Amino acid sequence: MELVNKKLTMDEFLETREEVLKTWKTGEQVRDLESNLKYAISVPRTKNFALKLKKAKNNLTTLTQPRAGVALVREHIDLLKFLSEEGEADLLPTTIDSYTRQNRYENCSLGIEESRRAGRSMLNGFPVVNHGVAGARKVQESLDKPVQARHGTPDARLMSEIIHASGWTSNEGGGISYNIPYSKDVPLDKTIKDWQYVDRLAAYYEENGVPINREPFGPLTGTLVPPSMSNAVAIIEALLAAEQGVVHITVGYGQCGNQLQDIAAIKALEQQTDYYLKEYGYDKRIITTVFHQWMGGFPKDEAKAYAAISNATVTAALARVTKIIVKTPHEAFGIPTKEANANGLKCTKMVLNLLSDQKVYMSKKLKEQIKVIKEETNCILNTVFEVGKGDLAKGVVEAFKRGILDIPFAPSRHTANKILPARDSYGAVRYLDVGNVPLTDELKNYNRYMLEKRSITQKRPVDFQMTVDDIFAISEGRLVGNHKE
Repeated sequence: MELVNKKLTMDEFLETREEVLKTWKTGEQVRDLESNLKYAISVPRTKNFALKLKKAKNNLTTLTQPRAGVALVREHIDLLKFLSEEGEADLLPTTIDSYTRQNRYENCSLGIEESRRAGRSMLNGFPVVNHGVAGARKVQESLDKPVQARHGTPDARLMSEIIHASGWTSNEGGGISYNIPYSKDVPLDKTIKDWQYVDRLAAYYEENGVPINREPFGPLTGTLVPPSMSNAVAIIEALLAAEQGVVHITVGYGQCGNQLQDIAAIKALEQQTDYYLKEYGYDKRIITTVFHQWMGGFPKDEAKAYAAISNATVTAALARVTKIIVKTPHEAFGIPTKEANANGLKCTKMVLNLLSDQKVYMSKKLKEQIKVIKEETNCILNTVFEVGKGDLAKGVVEAFKRGILDIPFAPSRHTANKILPARDSYGAVRYLDVGNVPLTDELKNYNRYMLEKRSITQKRPVDFQMTVDDIFAISEGRLVGNHKE
């Protein structure tokens, strides 16, 4: 089937579905769509992810959500209950293991057995496809808060069938954001088609009375991604989801570090997502926002790690995001203990509470940064539509081929990796080398000017070493790198 940005008919969806359900033996458990829907409708509305986000947006409150997942059902439930009760998490995740992300279900089976023998999780997440509907429903029924699947799966079709049939009402990812930052050689046209299926499935539940939240993964590689590039990808994935009928969309952004730029990026993202959805005829969509605490290297010292968590939370609170994804004080060491995870949540919640009645007023500097990010994003999006000759899905594939869309430090061979980011004197992420990204000369000159100011201050050239120093800076206790011979 040719890739086009067009809503799948029910016949097209069902034809593909036959192949999806054969992917793994648990697929047969979700064959009866009407039965799946009936179960999903029976889940209390208080546990609906989309509705809880909608309420938070209306009340201008910020909800907290951790990352968490282990191999076995009972242990996973115990972990999520601990984070809900001790960590006071508002929304619950299920982080999916790496084998499931690559559809390697045989390896998952071995990991489950090894976990049972070892008495601890031998997988880095919850293998939901292997546990099937019975396991996924047990997770949902054992908790009193909404659950979301967080994963990184290029082909999440069977996983999505299982989670929605089990009453999970939110699914993270997209055809770009769960391909380019995660995979080496998965074609974009395939992942866009696969995620059209995921979105069409979400829309089926929505159309039949079960609101489903969809969340493109905002941070991408999480390493010095210029805000206009991550915003452009988030808006594209929102538009692709909306075409399939998705109503509840959460667009995300990963902290870059300069508070003014981060607040500007969130405001620009929300405003431009709303604008583009309406511009292309997708009315009555409910747009919420998510802010990811620092995704790069973390300090090893626990006290310093709490400072990084608190700093990110201040930005999220002042930007009035709908949700914040919380890191832990053990981030530098790998998978955290449940206690460390809960402590990160409590730290975040305390900062949010302290700032709940405060707000940022529109200053000249903030207005300027919003304008810059919007102009850069428009340059990218307009060109994507242009090279796709009006079809967004085709435009995405062509734009990556040409480097119009380009994600730094990604493993995928389907991104040009020509852009080079670096921080200016204030820690804002700028384009050091724009590659083939179609910015105007005025915007290119602005980025260069801001980096040259740093060059003068630090008495160093504007070059690749700036990028290298900036990548490691926060783990070393500062935002802007300062190279020492």
